[in-house]
Amino acid sequence: MARFFGIFLILLMLIPADLMAQADKERYEYGSELIWGVNKNTSGGLIGGFVLRRSKKISDRMFESVGIELMNIKHPKETRWNSPRTGNFFIFGKLNYLYSIRLQYGREIILFNKSSDQGVEIKFNAAAGPSFGLLNPYYVEESIDNQSSFITFQTQKVPYETSIRYSSIMGPGNIFQGLGEATLKMGANVKTSLSFEMGTLKTNVTGFEVGLLFDAYASDIEIMANTLNRSVFPTAFITLFYGTRK
Repeated sequence: MARFFGIFLILLMLIPADLMAQADKERYEYGSELIWGVNKNTSGGLIGGFVLRRSKKISDRMFESVGIELMNIKHPKETRWNSPRTGNFFIFGKLNYLYSIRLQYGREIILFNKSSDQGVEIKFNAAAGPSFGLLNPYYVEESIDNQSSFITFQTQKVPYETSIRYSSIMGPGNIFQGLGEATLKMGANVKTSLSFEMGTLKTNVTGFEVGLLFDAYASDIEIMANTLNRSVFPTAFITLFYGTRK
């Protein structure tokens, strides 16, 4: 996290000076932008979540933005184990999933314009808003017989509890199992980032965004058993996005 923060500051301060010349070239002027993307972050898995954002021009170099993010937040102590009977992987000690739905309102400031058919447009972004945390029970498949056979056994899928022995777990429950039992946790989020927008078509945009985000809730979120749980989740992220302009 600290290393990513250092890289973020370096990107902000040491942007190549020759990009500044782009502001003197012919610009592609646009009044609104809609982007969607896939997020990778330090608090998520292989895919951290998904992003949707709409921006509207309010001055020559500033845009007003409204966005929504859907993220899966993991505990840093989560480790995959495999069942001694089946070999299936599961997360031992995990009590709940945390899915964060973030609404964001912010500003985007154009630092460097791109010309109509080449170059890179760089923006500084800042946004904040409410977070709705869905705390969903983590289900495991548990053996309910006392036989030592590795071939035949009876199982049930139940929310993980600390009383369940590691040796009796056959694997995880079904995907989205227990979603109807989720509880809502209210919080807030704030983020800052740099976006690098590229592309050769005037009405389309591709690029990536790197930055830092803080997700905070009113009380500690119980994700893992027998370890420290917290209410604030600092995250470094990168988002690959695609979108349209007009």
